[in-house]
Amino acid sequence: MDIPEEWIKQVIEQTYIVRMPKAKLATFGVTNLRYYLVTKPSYQDLIKSEPEGIIRDGRVIAQKPQIVTPAYMLNLDGFGSNARKYMEHLALLYGAQMPGLLYSYKNEPMDTNVVGGEPTSIARRIVDDLNKKGEDNSVVVFGVDAFWDVSLIKAIHEITAASLSSNVNELDNLGLLDIDPALGVPRDTVMRIEGLFGDAEKGGDPNILKNELDRWGLFEQYQDRFLRLFKRK
Repeated sequence: MDIPEEWIKQVIEQTYIVRMPKAKLATFGVTNLRYYLVTKPSYQDLIKSEPEGIIRDGRVIAQKPQIVTPAYMLNLDGFGSNARKYMEHLALLYGAQMPGLLYSYKNEPMDTNVVGGEPTSIARRIVDDLNKKGEDNSVVVFGVDAFWDVSLIKAIHEITAASLSSNVNELDNLGLLDIDPALGVPRDTVMRIEGLFGDAEKGGDPNILKNELDRWGLFEQYQDRFLRLFKRK
């Protein structure tokens, strides 16, 4: 069911992070975030009852940020026409090979519990407990019960935004955002392709390599080397 845009705006306005994770998203590895999403039960707007809160907890797995460009994004599947128009706009505005970061996540829900007390007080108690335990990679979010998944996405977006600057600086300091003069793609891309060639030479799926070459428009440049993989076999 499509959610009206005005509802989304209300959810965004009513969602806030009570406790940010103390650690930034990793630049060169996977980040495992534990979340606690606290909401006021929707049924309390319909019936009179003692204050309660719903706690949803789980893990969000943030993969290593991937350096991409507008040209690369245009070759990814799963985007609608409006998204493609936006990426075409970015390509015209900044250049087809302007580096950017793509973050990908996996949500692993764990438990949902109803507990007594005001939801805001419940959230503060969770924060106090996490601080005592020193859990740096845990986030506490106050959200909207009926659209808790939207609240979670909003929180993830804020965490990503807070990590973006440090991720970009680390990549830039290593020269991974620099454009390779011979191939016209970021240096990180060349290293990633070399890694995929290594995987394929060790028996990995060559289709993964082929798809990545196609997305970057580099198959012609690597075609001979790619075909040699099959001659060896």
